[in-house]
Amino acid sequence: MSATASSAHKAPAKKGWLTRMRQRNVLPGFGLSMGITVFSLSLLVVLPFAMMAYTTTQMGWTGFWQAISQPQVTSAIKLSLWMAFAAMLTNMVFGTLVAWVLVRYEFWGKSLINALVDLPFALPTAVTGISLATLYAPNGLIGQWFAKFDIQVAFTPLGIWLALVVVSFPFIVRAVQPVLAELSVEFEEAAAVLGANRLTTFRKVILPEMMPALLMGAGMMFARATGEYGSVIFIAGNIPMETEILPLIIISKLEQFDVGGASAVALFMLLISFTILLTINIVQWKLSRRVGAR
Repeated sequence: MSATASSAHKAPAKKGWLTRMRQRNVLPGFGLSMGITVFSLSLLVVLPFAMMAYTTTQMGWTGFWQAISQPQVTSAIKLSLWMAFAAMLTNMVFGTLVAWVLVRYEFWGKSLINALVDLPFALPTAVTGISLATLYAPNGLIGQWFAKFDIQVAFTPLGIWLALVVVSFPFIVRAVQPVLAELSVEFEEAAAVLGANRLTTFRKVILPEMMPALLMGAGMMFARATGEYGSVIFIAGNIPMETEILPLIIISKLEQFDVGGASAVALFMLLISFTILLTINIVQWKLSRRVGAR
């Protein structure tokens, strides 16, 4: 009798475990979908990077170091990274402000401004670069006013920074905007009732909630800005050791049939972007866990 009762207790438990396993995969076709996903990622992402790494390894460590340690290359690396970092900080401030206005206020023309945010995504980068170079050249519509104060925007690092800010602006706005839309105004009202001023409310209530999304947008933006070519090439001036960006170095080496050198520089740029993205993702994950634990 006890054995029968024991088996009767075990059967429902086993059945419940099987039911839970089935509930985890509600939609069928997981195996096929996973296979297509892995194949697509391998063909479109892993394989090109693997071939680039293989081409670079044929040079050896000495050849790789010589390729990336040339003065012209190191100057382009420093310029590209610094301008991308400056553009990221700029967009983290102004992109957050634009997202705040689009979420928290109702005004005439809001739909138009919301559509203009995505314009850098829609325009070809070359069109953006030509437009900026035309506007900010010393004889351009805006550049001529800067020229009166001996300030030159086009064909200087300042022009590179401007181009990177424009093309990467939507990353921050679109990353922060959904978080602000889901954040209830009641939290801010509660902080105000407890005596917190606006700065304290933003620092203690709003900023921790949107920080993971802000870091995600900043990481994507930095990766995009580091390898940006089309919009920068027309306004940079491409002066060696001054306004020559890293993607232009890669193009120049390919034009000289230096495939190994171009692969080495490209791989180094990829490693830098991957390291920064990995660091930002780790920080974002920790912040998300901290916010979720509240």
